[in-house]
Amino acid sequence: MTRVGVSPLAWLDEVEAERRAAGLRRSLRARPPVGAELDLASNDYLGLSQHPRVLDGGVDALRTWGAGSTGSRLVTGNTELHEDFEDLLAGFVGAASALVFSSGYTANLGAVVSLSGPGSLLVSDALTHASLVDACRLSRARVVVTPHADVAAVGAALAARSEDRAVVVTDSVFSADGVAAPLRDLHEVCRRHGALLLVDEAHGLGVRGDGGRGLLHEVGLAGAPDVVMTTTLSKALGSQGGVVLGPVSVRNHLIDAARPFIFDTGLAPAAVGAARAALQVLIEEPWRAQRVLDRAAALALMCGVAEVPSSAVVSVILGEPEVALAAAAACLERGVRVGCFRPPTVPVGTSRLRLTARASLTEEEMALAREVLTDVLTPA
Repeated sequence: MTRVGVSPLAWLDEVEAERRAAGLRRSLRARPPVGAELDLASNDYLGLSQHPRVLDGGVDALRTWGAGSTGSRLVTGNTELHEDFEDLLAGFVGAASALVFSSGYTANLGAVVSLSGPGSLLVSDALTHASLVDACRLSRARVVVTPHADVAAVGAALAARSEDRAVVVTDSVFSADGVAAPLRDLHEVCRRHGALLLVDEAHGLGVRGDGGRGLLHEVGLAGAPDVVMTTTLSKALGSQGGVVLGPVSVRNHLIDAARPFIFDTGLAPAAVGAARAALQVLIEEPWRAQRVLDRAAALALMCGVAEVPSSAVVSVILGEPEVALAAAAACLERGVRVGCFRPPTVPVGTSRLRLTARASLTEEEMALAREVLTDVLTPA
C-alpha cells in the first residue's frame, strides 16, 4: 500500500510516547564546568579529571602535537606520545603490549571482532557491557550468551563446541552493579578447553589490584599468554580513549585487522597526554585505589546495601523506573547527583540508583551524602 504524504519517521512519535509512558524516556542535561552539586554519578573514580598535573599533561600534548591526530594511526595519526603511553600502561598492568584506540567502545569492537570471526565461538556473560554485546553481534562468529557469572555454563558451551577457536568475553567488574567476575575460575575453564579469555577492565583499572593495576593483576593473570585485556581511559584515568593489552602477537594482528583501528582517526594527543599524566599520578600515589574502595564501602552502608562493594560502583535497586527516577530527582534537589539506571540498561524490575565513589571525596562531601541518601532512601 502506498502511503503518500506520510513521513517515514512518523513511527518515532509513537515510540517516544511509549517510552515516556513507561518512564524510559532519556534526555540530555548540560552541566557547567564546575557543578554546584556533589557528584556521585560520574566515572571519575580517582578524581583525576580535574587534577592539575592531568590538565597540564593534556595542554602540553595539545601544544606539542596539535588539536587532532590528523588521521588514522596507520597514516599520520600515530605519535611518539601514543607509543610512549602504550609502553607505560602495558608495564603498569603487566601486559606485554598495548594498542590505543579512540574509545573503550571501539577497543572492544576491534578486539572481539578481530580475534573471533566466522568459524569461531564467542561465549559472552549475559551482563557484559553493550560494547561487548555489539562486538559479538558484528563478529559473524557463533555466539552463546551464558547466565551471569555462571562458570559451569561457560565450560559447557566450550566443551560442546565444534569450532577450532573460542573466545570467552566478560567485564572484570560489571558496570551496573559493580560486582567482580570470577576471573580465576573463568581462566581455568578457558585453559582447559583451549579458549582465549578477553576481559574488559573498564571498571577495574585504577580501583582493583595492587595500586590500581586491575583485577587481572590482582588474581595473578597479568601477562598470561591466553588473556587479552581491554580498558578505557575515560574512567579512573579521567581522560578519553580505549586500549587493548595482551601478547605482542595480538597487537600486531589488531594493527592489520581491527577496522576500528585502521579506519578511525587516532585518539587526539590531548587525551593521550592527559591519560599518561593521570597514570603517572596513580603510579606515584597508589593509595588512591584503596581510597575509592573505602569510599564506596561507606556509601553502600549509607544506602543500606549489605554487600561490601567490589569496586567504585554502589548499586541501590529500587524496582520500577518511576521509583528510581523520583529518588534520583529527590537527591538532586538536595544537592547530590546520582546515576539512575533503567531498562534496557538493566533488567526489567531492577531500576536503580547507581552511585560511584571517588578517591577525592572529602569528609564534608561524605557527610552531605550521608544526610541526603539516608533521608531519600528511608521509607516514609
